[in-house]
This record gives sequence, C-alpha cells and structure tokens, in this order.
Amino acid sequence: MTIEGVLTVLAAFMTVLAALTLLRFLAYWFAVSDALWEDRPLDAGDVSAFSWHFFIPCRDEEAVIGTSMARLRETYPGCHVWVIDDHSEDGTRALIEERAAWDDHIHLVARRMPAARLGKGAALNAAYRQLSDWLPAGADRGDVVVCVVDADGQLAGNALEQASAAFADPDVGGAQIGVRMRNAGEKPARPGANRLVDAHARWLVRMQDVEFSVNNAGMQILRRRTGSVGLGGNGQFVRLTALDSLADGTIHAWPDGALLEDYESGLLMRLEGWELTHLEGTYVSQEAVTSTRRFLTQRTRWAQGNLQCLRYLPRIVNSPHYTVWGKWETVYTLLQGPLHVLLALTTTLFAALTLVACVQDPGAHVFAHMLLPGALFLVAAGPLALWGTRYRALRRRDARRGAGVVWGLGLWLYTYHLFWVSCRGLARIVLGRNGWAKTRRNAEAVGVGPIAKEV
Repeated sequence: MTIEGVLTVLAAFMTVLAALTLLRFLAYWFAVSDALWEDRPLDAGDVSAFSWHFFIPCRDEEAVIGTSMARLRETYPGCHVWVIDDHSEDGTRALIEERAAWDDHIHLVARRMPAARLGKGAALNAAYRQLSDWLPAGADRGDVVVCVVDADGQLAGNALEQASAAFADPDVGGAQIGVRMRNAGEKPARPGANRLVDAHARWLVRMQDVEFSVNNAGMQILRRRTGSVGLGGNGQFVRLTALDSLADGTIHAWPDGALLEDYESGLLMRLEGWELTHLEGTYVSQEAVTSTRRFLTQRTRWAQGNLQCLRYLPRIVNSPHYTVWGKWETVYTLLQGPLHVLLALTTTLFAALTLVACVQDPGAHVFAHMLLPGALFLVAAGPLALWGTRYRALRRRDARRGAGVVWGLGLWLYTYHLFWVSCRGLARIVLGRNGWAKTRRNAEAVGVGPIAKEV
C-alpha cells in the first residue's frame, strides 16, 4: 500500500475516533452545563458538633506557610493545624516551630530523609498517625473531621459551616469544596519579563480560573447527582472514621505512592460505601501558576495519577455502591487519559506520513484527508465558548459580554494541553518514573537564589 493509501485509512480511523470523541464530549458537556445551573448552598451547620483538624503538607513553603497558619487560626479559633514538614530545606520548619512554641493548636509533623519526600499521600499518612496518637482514648472519631489544605490555600469564612451541614449526615465520609484562583486578573510578578511573556502568564492564570470555576465546578455538581464526587488535594474534608476504614488496621489512610492520592482516596471511600458530596456554597482559593513549565509539570503529575487510577475500573464497574450513572461518569473520567494519548499518537503519525508524502509528491492532495476530523475538533470550540460566558456570569459580571466568548475560546485552546501531559504521563509510567515533584509557588519563582530542578 502506498503512503497516500495508508493516509486514507488513517484519516478514516481518525474521523471515526474524532466523531466518537466529540459525541462523548457533547453528551458530558450537556450534562455538566445543566448541572451548572444548580446552585445549592446548604444551610449553616453546627460547627461546634465536630472537632476540626487541618492538614497542610509542606515542602519548602517558607514563602507562604507563616501567613497560612495565622489565617487558619484567626478564622477558625478552635481548630487544630497539623503542618507536615516533608524535609524542607528552607526556613519552613523553623517557622512552624516558632508558632507551635506559643500556640498549642499548631502541631509539627516532622519528616526527615530517607522517610520523607515519598509523595503527598505518605506525608498525609504521617499526620493521620500523629493525630490518631494525639486523640484521647475513647474519643468519638466520627466527630473528627480532617481538612487538607495546600500551603497557599485560603478557605472562605463559611467553609466549616457548610462542611458541618454536610457531615451532619453520618453516611457522608468526605466533602470537596470549590477552588478559585485568587490571582486571576492580577499582573504576575515576573521581573524582566517582556509584554508578550507577561500577557501569556495572565492568560494562563485566567484559564486556570475558568477551568476550576466552570468546568470543574460543573463536573462536581454533576457528580453529586450521579454519586461519583471526586476529592481534590485542596479543600478536601474527610471524616476520620472514613480514613480509618481505608487504613483498615494499617497506617495508610491515603494511598502511598499515588500521584493523585486525593482523587484515589475518594474512589476508595466510594468503594467502601461512604457517600461523598460537593459544596458549592463555599470555596478555597489558591494561586494559579504563571509559568508554562511549572504548569505542565503540575498537570503531568495529575495526568499520570489519573492513568494510575485505571486499575480501579473493574472494581468500580462491579461495585454495588456506585449507581449506573455514577459508573458512567467515573469511567468517562478515567478513560480521558488513554483517549488523549490515542488521539495524540494518531495525529502525530498522520502528520509525519503527510510530511513524507508531500516530500515524495509535492502535488499530492493529502491535506484533504484532515478536513473532516479537523472540522470535528473545531466544533468543540462552540460549547467551550459558552462556558466562557457562564464564567463571566459567575465570576466577572463587571467584564464586557464579549470577554466571556474570548475566555471560552481561550479555554478551547487551553484544553489541548491535556494531549501533551497525558502522553508525558504515560511515558513516565513506562519508564518507571513515579516521583513526586512539588509545584513551586509564584513567590519562589521570582525570589533570589537558585531554584531546584523539577522532575
């Protein structure tokens, strides 16, 4: 078969794959879009009915941890804050010890090499063990709620009121709140950056805010309907007895070695029969990354973690604790990564063969083969543009109407990073590279001194 014949067959395969992908995306998009109109904040619950414990994993967080500890203690005076120092090489530990010396609600969870830097799950497990040892004998562990917060996370003032309303139901083992990017619209602090680099950084931050405020929020509300809510790494509330059920006599409440330990722990809770919910009546804010390199490092870890979760598919499909629609939604989510890899590899192969065909016969009409699959991918721009208008209505009503469309089209382009990070995540799995890399804070990125290389 000639190269053009191979291209014809490959183009037909890509057309079918693109069509199925588009139909799958549109079905999910309609479901998420309908869920986005559901605004169901809970009535304030009784915060005093629970004991609240914040877990903050830290690795070289000197730039933000002092402020975060102070904010949590001032906003929620009765809470306990367990700060996990995962063998930091800056002043993180000294700041924690300084605060803990006069505040008995601040607890240092000290981890040193070689037992440290084994992943976020291992760090959280260390805090889980220390909290378990600290609790008095006979304490009602069902009334103890753990909240995982990033070192730069800032919880809304009503977070505990919303969470306590959710945990009033004894079947609820976990709750996830929405995430916002608080530096959206701000000028990134990038000394020496030119206008083009600065504009790209602002766009990247805005897209992360659109992604979390609309796409991810809608997905979570849909998941609440289907019974398949996913837990995230920032703003994750978990009942201690739910963690106990995952530990099951061991010391591992969170999956050790997992790169997406937050979502994976949620899957395990559902498989154990716990209910999970999403709270859109409150939120946690964090800083969006402004560097493309740091962004891709972060998202590669997420993509690799998603691929690691594929091993749960048989258990999910056969689980009595998932509804039919919950199974459908979870399978859709977990198959995103493999589908991105397949599309990326197919497109790359087609592009390479097209280049060879053009060199051999400059007059060949090989590009015509891409018209239909290319058009199918362009169709996805419309729905995402509408999500941009929804973002404007939710978060930026002061902006012009046209800004929503522009943000939506930007989101369409932004989503194509998923193809790259999915392929990179798969390559890391094949190569046995399962290490966890901390995403540097923006304050670190512009600070003085050398910056450790990310892996």
